[in-house]
Amino acid sequence: MKKLAIIGGGIIGLTLANYIDLSKYNVTLFDNPTGQATKASAGIISPWLSKRRNKKWYHLAKSGAAFYPKLIQDFSLPPSVYQQTGTLILRKDGELEPLARLAEERKLSAPEIGDIQLLHAQEVSTRLPLLKQLPALSISGGGKLDGASYLDHLRRHAVQKNIELKTVSAQLERTQSHWLIHTETQTEAFDTVALCAGPGLSDLLTPLGYKIDIRAQKGQLLAFETSYKNSGNWPVAMLDGESDLIPFENGRILIGATHENEAGFDLTPTEEAYTQLKQKSIPFLSNSAFFEDHSFAYRVGTRAYTSDFAPFFNCLPNDSTAVVASGLGSSGLTTGPYIGFLLAQYFNEGQHNWQDFQKTIDTYIVKEY
Repeated sequence: MKKLAIIGGGIIGLTLANYIDLSKYNVTLFDNPTGQATKASAGIISPWLSKRRNKKWYHLAKSGAAFYPKLIQDFSLPPSVYQQTGTLILRKDGELEPLARLAEERKLSAPEIGDIQLLHAQEVSTRLPLLKQLPALSISGGGKLDGASYLDHLRRHAVQKNIELKTVSAQLERTQSHWLIHTETQTEAFDTVALCAGPGLSDLLTPLGYKIDIRAQKGQLLAFETSYKNSGNWPVAMLDGESDLIPFENGRILIGATHENEAGFDLTPTEEAYTQLKQKSIPFLSNSAFFEDHSFAYRVGTRAYTSDFAPFFNCLPNDSTAVVASGLGSSGLTTGPYIGFLLAQYFNEGQHNWQDFQKTIDTYIVKEY
């Protein structure tokens, strides 16, 4: 039986670990959760109306959203982790009707979009009482995922399958026949590795002579505790101006997230993030004192971005014993589980067909020496 090391216990790494055929592999997952994007995140699974021009990215995101029913069934995800409650999209006057036409067009190849409706202002505030009476586009297929709850759920699932989980920082070494994983206490040899460490991928591969197109981006969310009893059934809202409002069960309301390119791995919550998210959200909220009336906590993580804002997942250049995956950016909750599944298929079946989802790996990783 081959030994597989997975470095990175985020949304890709844990999904990959749980889909591995354990009759073929002995799996150890090394996780350094500091700064992890998934652990700090919660987000909307609703990629179909993106205006991004990258067709490969859209194909991946669309496929990632379509993968969720299988994911829910395979891992018995409860509503506290994932729930399909629909998406409300709020835009400036004159933008909603063209967006509705785009939705109808994309529904032809993505029936997961579900029902598409233009809502009058009063209908919007009825469906999501936190919002002002503003018109919106509704698509019933949208869902919401709590990243931290997803990781907790999959960690328990992995433990039940006897997958070894190690919360530790790891370093990588390549020998002629094996991969060596060094931690503070020991060194272990593995036949194959999966490197899913987000922005930490550079630290793993740079000492081995690779140059990686990855940068770290700080993201902050605000998690409010409110008294709303039925908030779990409310739809999510994509507010005009790149801010989201995500209701979860038991009155937990999340607003975010920031995109901070200069902060890197700094996980300090900031007043600037609070002010920015408040300024973006207040124009859409029915209660202008919402931020002052409710207690909240920060969620802070570090995303990985590439220069073209597209993720990559593939074998290392000229080395089929190692796969790498990173660059998920702000769409990681949509694309991450599907990428983990596709990587598991590679290990389980020995084949892959990934070119439709991304550029070639040498776009992002180059062996320099």
